[in-house]
Amino acid sequence: MEQRILPLVLASSWAFLIAVFAVPSIIRVAHLKNILDKPNLRTMHGESTPRLGGMAMFAGFMSALTIFTGLNNGVQQLLAGCIILFFIGLKDDMITISALKKFAVQVLATGIVMFMGDIRITSFQGIFGLWELELGASYAFTFFVIVGITNAINLIDGLDGLAGTIVLIASFTFGLCFFFYGGTAYSSYASVAFCLIGGVLGFLRYNFHKATIFMGDTGSLLCGFILSVLAIQFIEMRAVPATPSVALGVLFVPLFDTVRVMLIRAMSGKSPFAPDKNHVHHRLTAMGLGQVTTVLVLGSVNTLAILFVLGFGEWGNHYILLVLLVFSAILSALLEFNRLRSAQVVSKV
Repeated sequence: MEQRILPLVLASSWAFLIAVFAVPSIIRVAHLKNILDKPNLRTMHGESTPRLGGMAMFAGFMSALTIFTGLNNGVQQLLAGCIILFFIGLKDDMITISALKKFAVQVLATGIVMFMGDIRITSFQGIFGLWELELGASYAFTFFVIVGITNAINLIDGLDGLAGTIVLIASFTFGLCFFFYGGTAYSSYASVAFCLIGGVLGFLRYNFHKATIFMGDTGSLLCGFILSVLAIQFIEMRAVPATPSVALGVLFVPLFDTVRVMLIRAMSGKSPFAPDKNHVHHRLTAMGLGQVTTVLVLGSVNTLAILFVLGFGEWGNHYILLVLLVFSAILSALLEFNRLRSAQVVSKV
């Protein structure tokens, strides 16, 4: 056990130290070159702030991964995809690029891990009566999962420390599962998870309210992409009951938020991709919660979802999915009720 723990501790510590020492230099350069995220109607910050924190996370993660981890079982292809997403995210953080170009690069990175790394979901494990997937269906669904999770983390990154906290909770959960249940076949993914933990912790040192730096698209795309691959490998590992539903629970908050805002936009006749202030963190801060409290609340909700899906996995996929769906509906109803009540108070005033 100790021989397996030490490399993970070293890898995570290395990633943390690289990130935590890199951030101050990145902040200084960003201010000197005026590479700053300026406040607007959608943002929650009131001062121009650097958004290149993903550079430090990437430096810590990549260096730790290549030093302490064997690049096998698809990890090499994961790293290649991360490098591609890092550069497109960096370009977007510096000069802003179109959503279509970012999506095209996500398609490329996803293709690398699917076709070259053979990282894909091969079975629904009984959900809706479906088991093993045909090859084409497997690739199509895996593409949807990777792009969906990648962008879900990108969308939740709207509050100081929020995306980093959710990524930290999810990667820690996946890392422990790979460590205890993965054996040698998935040991490299335990290392991937702990390298990400170290990089995110180093960044979060400067990202909690009031943040002096944001992760930007560089960091959110990187974290989302890594988490999507961890989720797929966790599902394929099949080491705990109802792994597809458990993976949904591990990523509950970002997935809940993404589905919810897209449904609201579609029902309002807007594009599902049109930006607005309907995200769950916007609604909670509108209720009067501070930024730190909102992060703690959403982190706690995600943790409770994880404890539930891991503790009641024996119930099976369908029952767990039903509970998660009911819980999501209740949360959505509470948020909408508060929004309507606030609107009525404003109209009376």
